[in-house]
Amino acid sequence: MKKWSVLAAIIAAMGAGQALAAPTLTGKPPLVLGHRGAAGYLPDHTLAGYSKAIEMGADYIEPDLVSTKDGVLIVRHEPNIKDTSDIASHPEFAERKRKFKIDGVEEEGWFAFDFTLAEIKTLKAIQPRADRSAAYNGQFEIVTFDEVLALRAAKSKETGREIGVYPETKHPTLHQQLGLPLEEKLIAALKKYNLNRKNAPVFIQSFETSNLKALRKLTPVKLVFLIDGNDVRADGSIDSGKPYDFVVSGDPRSFADMLSPAGLKEIKQFADGIGPWKPYLISWKFKTDVDGKKIDVNGDQEIDQRDATLLPPSSVVHDAHKAGLLVHPFTFRNEAKLLAADFKGSPEAEYLAYFALGVDGVFSDFSDTAVAARKRYLAK
Repeated sequence: MKKWSVLAAIIAAMGAGQALAAPTLTGKPPLVLGHRGAAGYLPDHTLAGYSKAIEMGADYIEPDLVSTKDGVLIVRHEPNIKDTSDIASHPEFAERKRKFKIDGVEEEGWFAFDFTLAEIKTLKAIQPRADRSAAYNGQFEIVTFDEVLALRAAKSKETGREIGVYPETKHPTLHQQLGLPLEEKLIAALKKYNLNRKNAPVFIQSFETSNLKALRKLTPVKLVFLIDGNDVRADGSIDSGKPYDFVVSGDPRSFADMLSPAGLKEIKQFADGIGPWKPYLISWKFKTDVDGKKIDVNGDQEIDQRDATLLPPSSVVHDAHKAGLLVHPFTFRNEAKLLAADFKGSPEAEYLAYFALGVDGVFSDFSDTAVAARKRYLAK
């Protein structure tokens, strides 16, 4: 298939009389999932960010959960808070900086599980991405999962629509090893807000299988297994890595192996959906030189997705739906450097391509763009 026709073929599925060629699993419109709140505009995981995502039309807000030293679930992308908080500017915590292995990989920084909630509450959130505005650094406090659930309840009442919550258990095996398990505290919080029920607007997600299996016994809410990847190689193949609980147990399979029909059938036994890294659905390839190095096609002195072209879609959405699994790919962002050349700098074009595949929802840093793209898609 010619490179210019890949995107055209995907979008064509949305044309008159063809819109049902790749439907969602339930036949309902795809969900917009506010990734870390409104991460494209405000620091990750703040009440202001979640509120903004809701105002922009997100159906769900997504808090990542880690534990404090005293066992309170707080909302941070990782246990290491050096990049998402202003802790480096707090001299009283300087001596707490240390090296620690997270899922077998050594990191240096400050770790949430070394601090009490009272200490965490003295910190402020900052923008972790250097390519986004730091204008709001230091303005918002780090919040607990309970505070996010309280906001969800208030905003649902205020807007007249039930806002969903999509918590992720971060590094559950590690938290178990530290004696700070996440699962029962998560369920207790859901119970407090009457959300531990089958029809609740809740998905719990994890990059590990063992804690999803444990959660299946604790809660009737929907569960999602996340499918990670390390990198897209020049030829479009994916360096996938493996779930950390597989590493610990000696299971030789990778994330990619779990996307086989057999793997998807197995996932259905403990989860209701998958959250794959989006190139598993539509990958992209680069031109290479004689040494196999990626070529800077557009001549901007950077090698990024603008130098890549789309490959035909995989069968993952079809196969997952056949297994009865929802598909929520991650993460959709507006920055041009994160869009393949076929999209011509338009993030909306990327959403349309994935909606045409029949995905059931999208994790987005820019909920307003995702909502606008969905509106256009549904109008077709």
